[in-house]
Amino acid sequence: MFTLVRRVRRVAALCALGAALTACGGGAGTPAAPHPAPARPAPAASAPPRLAPGPAGLTPVFMNGPRTPDKTVALTFDADMTADQGPRAAAGEHFDNPALIATLRALKVPATVFMTGRWADEYPAEARDIGQDPLFEVGNHSYSHYAFTGDCYGLPTVDADRMRADVEQAYTSIRRAGVPRPMPYFRFPGGCYDQPALRALSGLGVTAVQWDVVSGDAFATDADAVARQVLDGVKSGSVVVMHCTRSAAPTTERVVRAVVPKLRERGYRLVKVSELIGQAARHD
Repeated sequence: MFTLVRRVRRVAALCALGAALTACGGGAGTPAAPHPAPARPAPAASAPPRLAPGPAGLTPVFMNGPRTPDKTVALTFDADMTADQGPRAAAGEHFDNPALIATLRALKVPATVFMTGRWADEYPAEARDIGQDPLFEVGNHSYSHYAFTGDCYGLPTVDADRMRADVEQAYTSIRRAGVPRPMPYFRFPGGCYDQPALRALSGLGVTAVQWDVVSGDAFATDADAVARQVLDGVKSGSVVVMHCTRSAAPTTERVVRAVVPKLRERGYRLVKVSELIGQAARHD
């Protein structure tokens, strides 16, 4: 009995002395499990590159990357759908292009898709599929696809006091569709903008993204002619504008299949717009 008491006292003393190194709950002398290392917080995702605001805080405009020996080119695709085209979609007109997205994946082409909010509302599953694929990045192409200036290819015009809200509404629709991180890049419908439009978007933190190579795929029926126009126009740092809508740009998937191997043969590396903007920001 006395032996048992002495043994219990000895165990208690050892536990008090070595509480940081031994565990008392599992029996005398049982080594403690090592304390887990403190969990490190996940590194914060780096902010996408963007250009500094222009004079008086105007929204900056990006046309192309630096013309460096590092031959890079960004293929961009506008997922257009104007706010009043719902009845046409309901009647069977296709404003999406799944075959194009599948070809970009098959060819492992990074790309930037500028998506209207109305398109994201109409095709939320496709918007989510594009936006969650690391091969792609999603920019903002307005909600309504109404022009931000007058006389822009016959597009309806968004009121000046609605321009900022139109862009914000597009981001809301894109996120609601399941795109987790839409980029702070905005493409004006039709590429049409002026100083009042740039001023209207000041403070949103977006970079307006234009292009220096017009593919000519909109309403084109000759894929070879569109491909030649792209290949003839591309330089290092170029941004190529194409479309991601079957009804308005039926040849684009064939153009991509023709153009991408040729660009790679010429030594071009295909990148997203964000990489070109990052290069431009470093060269400023």
